[in-house]
Amino acid sequence: MSFTVPFADRLNNVETSAIRELFKLLGKPGIISFAGGFPDSALFDVEGIREAVNAALTEEAGGALQYGATEGYQPLREQLAAFMGSKGAQGVSGNDLIVTTGSQQALDLLGKTLISPGDKVIVEGPTFLATIQCFRLYGAQLISAPVDGDGVQTDVLEKLIEQHKPKFVYLIPTFGNPSGAMLSQARRQRVLEMAVKHNTLIVEDDPYGDLYFADAPPPSLLALSSTVPGSRDRLVHCGSLSKVLSPGLRVGWMVGPADLLAKATMCKQFSDAHTSTFAQSTAAQYLKAGRMPATLARVRQVYAERATTMGNALRRELGDAISFVQPQGGLFVWARLTGAGGKVKDGGEFAKRAIDKGVAFVPGAPFYAGQPDLSTLRLSFATVGLDKIEEGVGRLAQAL
Repeated sequence: MSFTVPFADRLNNVETSAIRELFKLLGKPGIISFAGGFPDSALFDVEGIREAVNAALTEEAGGALQYGATEGYQPLREQLAAFMGSKGAQGVSGNDLIVTTGSQQALDLLGKTLISPGDKVIVEGPTFLATIQCFRLYGAQLISAPVDGDGVQTDVLEKLIEQHKPKFVYLIPTFGNPSGAMLSQARRQRVLEMAVKHNTLIVEDDPYGDLYFADAPPPSLLALSSTVPGSRDRLVHCGSLSKVLSPGLRVGWMVGPADLLAKATMCKQFSDAHTSTFAQSTAAQYLKAGRMPATLARVRQVYAERATTMGNALRRELGDAISFVQPQGGLFVWARLTGAGGKVKDGGEFAKRAIDKGVAFVPGAPFYAGQPDLSTLRLSFATVGLDKIEEGVGRLAQAL
């Protein structure tokens, strides 16, 4: 008799990432990829990280190499609190956060601690693909709130909250993946007021907020929460060092109500005991050394130049066949095919044609929890040099 593995029913709610599947096509020689959501490894502060590793092994080798507390390595928790404080999030101490294995684990812990099968969760449309997959794995019924150039449309969001009474609302207010949108300060204030008015938990995911190109974005929801009484108690903030320092460290964190952090810590203990103490100690030493501002200044300059080059090339080569808002930060251009001049309007079909021309991007449909806009697509400029951006956009024009 053959044997069939008895998988859990919850696996019926998810499928393999469309992005991961796309990567299988990228082995074609000469391909130019705008598909990934990675930072550029050439911009990693290798020397600074090396010094941080040496300091970790010199100053407290035992702490760096031993088992640690599930909540996180205390020196790193203090450094992260100070890092957030430097960006306006006052009143956050090291004990107000837990360290996670990347911000992805924070999303998983939210799923484990908050979502029961059938619970309603509001997300942006579009939103981070892994969020859709993670929350569906735990049985959430996802409801999309539309996004425009200023972020989530708060008028619609409030109506959805009133109608569905969700378990929580998940937002990426600053340079979201994939939309690249930046929620205006007025809308941020409104979101916090909604949280209090409707007694609703808001989850702010903020992995890209430090990657701005010119003026700094509005303060995070966490920073603004001090201006809206009661909102801090209804807010979860997730951060990460992956996009600004190194994804390989797998260091993220979560700020939230004490009872939620306690449950999340318990679930994390079951999952991995704790995030790598060696990685945490290294990150703590790096932040302590004060190298982050210079690192951020460098990556902002490079990404800003690449974003400008991609935007100019898209307007020049594809003209009115494509529309997009020029990103003010982050790693992505979120675009929509217009079909002007009889050109292709379906993002999935365009992606297939583009692969044939030697360039890859991610169609937009998988980023929607429901009612996808099939004309959308996501382009990442982060890991591609200026000449290759020009060449790749030229190939996109040929694929149209």
